[in-house]
Amino acid sequence: MFGAFERLVALRYLRARRQEGFISVIAGFSFAGIMLGVATLIIVMSVMNGFRQELLSSILGVNGHITISSNTRAIKDFDSLAATVRDVSGVTLATPIVEGQVMATAHGVASGALVRGLRGADFRQRPLLVDNIFSGDLADFDAGKGVLIGSRMSQNMRLRPGDRITLISPQGNPSAFGTMPRTKSYTVSAIFEIGMSEYDSSFIYMPLKQAQIFFRKKEAVSAIEVMTTHPDHVAEISGRLRQEIGNEFRVLDWQRVNGAFFTAVQVERNVMFLILTLIIVVAAFNVISSQIMLVNDKSKGIAILRTMGATQGMILRIFFMTGASVGLIGTIVGSALGIAFAANIETIRQGIQSLIGVDVFNAEIYFLSRLPAEIDPMEVVTVIAIALTLSFLASIVPARRAARLDPVEVLRYE
Repeated sequence: MFGAFERLVALRYLRARRQEGFISVIAGFSFAGIMLGVATLIIVMSVMNGFRQELLSSILGVNGHITISSNTRAIKDFDSLAATVRDVSGVTLATPIVEGQVMATAHGVASGALVRGLRGADFRQRPLLVDNIFSGDLADFDAGKGVLIGSRMSQNMRLRPGDRITLISPQGNPSAFGTMPRTKSYTVSAIFEIGMSEYDSSFIYMPLKQAQIFFRKKEAVSAIEVMTTHPDHVAEISGRLRQEIGNEFRVLDWQRVNGAFFTAVQVERNVMFLILTLIIVVAAFNVISSQIMLVNDKSKGIAILRTMGATQGMILRIFFMTGASVGLIGTIVGSALGIAFAANIETIRQGIQSLIGVDVFNAEIYFLSRLPAEIDPMEVVTVIAIALTLSFLASIVPARRAARLDPVEVLRYE
């Protein structure tokens, strides 16, 4: 498509000479704009994908895909109900739980917490929880004693496995002197770290029997959490569950509970994509301006080439190559830079954080303890395609202008 003569002339025009320094500076800004635009777009989209995936896996790994609760606020015959739920197609796990809010206190520090009571065997079927226990063990929990707390709660209250934590229930005990707060101390058996600050700082796991006693739910549970084979198809599975268990129970899936949150994340992701694409658009306009200036500067040379036999098509291809080369090289370098940065973003964050001494990704604000990034190959291909398309389109306009130059008019006064 491009001849050796055309490539030679295009390469010669790309080399900056002293009198063409300003044109070279504009071309350099075009290259930098395309490179940074592509790299930034890949990095931001990867971080947004990682952020959504981390939140989704944490929320679903802790809370389950579907929650079944009773209209009477307690499920009494929960074992038979759980067995019925497990028989529904698409259900992999049905866990009876007791859930309640408490005030947790230890070593003079108090904070609100959410207690979740479940059997040791059911807890071990939650890989997100079991695989992230970094201190202590589950021996006492399996025996129906002790509680599990998050890493941030243990840090705030200076707790270690074997220490005692006191829980205060808002539902008090009636006495002759009025309602007295119900309190009880438990031994910390183990400490977990999921990586999501909300869970690590406020969740307490307790054996089911102990939770039933503490929250006065004798032989009853608050809800049944359901895990499914395909979390994205929970609406269909929820419909089957409603038909199977009847209208006595409420069935809520994660999409209905967290739908607004994930929709907001998706909208933000799309808006960021559009905004950052404008960087590439601006760089493409720089390509047009630099190429038009190059055409004006090389008009005499273009006229001489035309008189020597160069066709309009050859001139068009020469200047198309000079403009497209800037976009092509900028896109390649930007893609490599963006992929490398996104793949090592957590290491880079820790390096910057240790260098400046400031927490640049506060877990209390961003919910996660580390900066996630997930590179989507299709998104990378889309970004590259957009950058190349804009660069090539920007190169056509000045190339057509160069091809239409009349050599007679250019050389008339020379």
